[in-house]
Amino acid sequence: MEEKILMYEEKMEKSLNALREEFGSIRAGRANPKVLDRIRVDYYGTPSPIQQVANVSVPEPRMIQIQPWEKSLIREIEKAINMSDLGINPTNDGRVIRLIFPELTEERRKELSKDVKKKGEAAKVAIRNIRRDANDTLKKMNKANEITEDDLKNGEDEIQKMTDKYIEKVDKEVELKSKEIMTV
Repeated sequence: MEEKILMYEEKMEKSLNALREEFGSIRAGRANPKVLDRIRVDYYGTPSPIQQVANVSVPEPRMIQIQPWEKSLIREIEKAINMSDLGINPTNDGRVIRLIFPELTEERRKELSKDVKKKGEAAKVAIRNIRRDANDTLKKMNKANEITEDDLKNGEDEIQKMTDKYIEKVDKEVELKSKEIMTV
């Protein structure tokens, strides 16, 4: 039974990590190279992450600089950024591409904060679904006489504590990201 419970805890951890990754791609007025993580560049017929075909740096708080290892990639990288949902127009001088992040308006900050809360709620729903699956598994094991009533009760309690712990972690992540977005 312990290994089953650990399996469900792993799933909850994965949900939390997925949320953190999503939050990493939300730009909060500061330049963060993580916003490029989901963008792929056509590199000799292979879709590759920008970080694998160029040097990505943050020379200023609101600028990302991308220096491709091959000059021929500048157009491809620029095209990939323009086609993404980043909403920033890249500029290039023939050697490097610069992404300048504009100051977020109050309205945009509130919009992003709402989006963060929505993503947080979705993560909580995913965690609660994992709890439901775990409890269903325990009930089936009890029906098949694999575990006793006491084991069922203890297992459900353990899963509830685990669920509460992960919901609390999600709330903390949402609070941190909202604070980061609302900070001017």
